[in-house]
Order: sequence, then structure tokens, then C-alpha cells
Amino acid sequence: MKIDPAQIESVARELYVRALKRLPPDVKRGIDALAARETDAGAQRMLGTMIANIRVAEETDNLLCQDTGLPIYNVTIGRGVEVDGVALKQAIRRGCERATREHPFRSSVVHPLTRVNEHSSCGRGVPVIGIDFSEADEGLVIEMIPKGSGSENNSFLRMAIPAEGVDAVKRFVVDCVLEAGGKTCPPTIVGVGIGGTADLCMHLAKVAATRALGTRCDDPEGAKLEAELSRAVNVLGVGPQGLGGDATSFAVHVETAATHITMNPVAVNMQCHSARRARATLRAGGVDYAD
Repeated sequence: MKIDPAQIESVARELYVRALKRLPPDVKRGIDALAARETDAGAQRMLGTMIANIRVAEETDNLLCQDTGLPIYNVTIGRGVEVDGVALKQAIRRGCERATREHPFRSSVVHPLTRVNEHSSCGRGVPVIGIDFSEADEGLVIEMIPKGSGSENNSFLRMAIPAEGVDAVKRFVVDCVLEAGGKTCPPTIVGVGIGGTADLCMHLAKVAATRALGTRCDDPEGAKLEAELSRAVNVLGVGPQGLGGDATSFAVHVETAATHITMNPVAVNMQCHSARRARATLRAGGVDYAD
């Protein structure tokens, strides 16, 4: 199956718009579940405001948040798919620019030194485009994640000493959640990467933070740690928007990789309560957008 770059451009544009306006069903269910369990009256009111904001955004076809984020596109190419990799990346960039200029959205992307804004949500190295491969089917999957600065600014890396063991990982994650406080617009999804190199560890944390709620780490040890940390962070009292309460986090997600015998990297990346993402699968018969 051969993929037309023009189709990729159109999908990239549409996914950015969808991601900014429609919260994924798993996140909406997550907020409802936290609200049902919340014991603090102030936190209940805050969660109610979040739920109302989601409803109004959908009913009025508006943005969930004014921060349009740093655009991230994750592409998974299935077996039998023919696509020009360079053309694919160029098409995604064009689609990202079109979404920003044609809708229009506020561009949140600037040069790191001059702070010049091209008003296209694009720049050097942006959008961030990750490419992976799958043997599962013949489709091409594109996932779009607009990562806001409130959550992304609260990213942490520690090159732990192996002798410190798993306890060092747990302490680090809890300390990071406390350090972030309300700056991440909690309740959050806390992504934790463990192992690999420093850069791989940070990538794993981002993957974990942007995973769907209800999924589990496919490493049994990682899944065990997810459950322990999810309980731990929700007794810290940070609460919605950092104003106190039970609902500090939807969940802690963990991703792991093998690492060197003399080190044990651990990274944390967080996603805010508006955990936006959109997904489409391109097949021979057309495009399927995930609900």
C-alpha cells in the first residue's frame, strides 16, 4: 500500500484541530472517576469546573485550553506500507502549519534564542516527529499530541546510582510531583522512564505520560511500580490545580529499558488534566479517526 503525502498533510492538519478541541474518552472517564472519589469540597468544585470546561469546548467547537502546545506527531508504519520518509515529514509539517494558519490557532512555538514566532506552530526541529514500525497490520498510524508548557516545564532527570535501588526511583518520582505542585494543572498523568541512556530515559517518560489511561506497562516490574506510585502520589494532598485534595494524579505510568550496570537513569514527564491527543489510521480504504 502506497501512502500519498497529500493525504498525510490533510490528516496531520485535522489531527491537530481534533486534539485541541476533543478530549480523549479515557481522560474524560478519568476525570469523572476522580470527581466521584474526591473527598475535599474545594477539589470537588475544581473538578466540576474542569468537567464543565470540557463540555463547553465540545458544545461550542472551541479549544480545551489556550495553550496550543508544542506539536508532537508519532507515526507508526505497518508492514507493506510504502511511503517516502522525507516526504512524510514534510507533509506533516505542512499540515501542522495549515492547522495553525487556517483555523487559526495561537502559535506557541518560538526560536529558543531570539524568541521569534513564525506563527505556524513550527520551527527548528518542530513539529517533533517520531517514527516507529509495526508488524501488526498494513496501515499507517499517526498520533498527534499537543504538549503544553505547564506540563512540559515539569520534566526531570536523575542519573541514580544502582546501589540506591528501587527506593531511589520512588523517592524521586514523589519529590518531582511535590516540586511540580499546581504548575502542571493537575490532576496529572505522571510519566516515568527508567533505564536506557539519559535521552532514552526522557523519551520513555514522555511515552508513559502520553499513554492512554487504563493501559499498563508491559514489563511486569514496571506495572507493579505503576500501581505503587499511583497510590503514593494521591496521598500527597496536592489536589486539582494544586489547591489541595485527593485527586493529584489520574495515574502514574512507567516505561522501562535495559541500562548499563553502573547506572540507573530515572526520568519524569507529566501530562496535565487536559491530556490531549488524537489518532488516525490510514489504510487502502481511507482514513479512520479514533474516537
